[in-house]
Amino acid sequence: MALQALQSLNISNNQLTGVIPKNIGDMKSLESFDVSSNHLSGELPMSLSGLTFLSSFNVSFNNLTGRIPTSTQLQSFNESSFFGNKLCGVPLTQICGEIEHHKDQQEGDTSHGVDFGLIISILLGFFVGFWSIAIPLNVGTIWISLSKLRYMLGC
Repeated sequence: MALQALQSLNISNNQLTGVIPKNIGDMKSLESFDVSSNHLSGELPMSLSGLTFLSSFNVSFNNLTGRIPTSTQLQSFNESSFFGNKLCGVPLTQICGEIEHHKDQQEGDTSHGVDFGLIISILLGFFVGFWSIAIPLNVGTIWISLSKLRYMLGC
């Protein structure tokens, strides 16, 4: 990366997509890093742990996943610098093992379980829908037959 003397990088609120470059840590003079409120995905690059002059850091409200790289610099920022992502590790309260375990539990529940509520709702909807059409048709047919019968009998 050719921007080694860059001190501040703020590209927040730009609807950017993609990943944070792996060699972002080559910007050794970087003091402020803000890529918040974009659509960035993937993991935080390990090279971020090599940035030692950071006084401001914000990657909140993206689609970032995984563990926050370990360094005294990144762990010193508030939890709000990481909100709106699926990140884990210090300074967040979410421990990385819990995220993976919780994700496995959710996938297991939805892929192998039978959703009886859905089945009952579908069947109930079918029967209500069917009879709301069938009954008026049958009642109409009966009334027509009765009126023809009255006409023929002269009542």
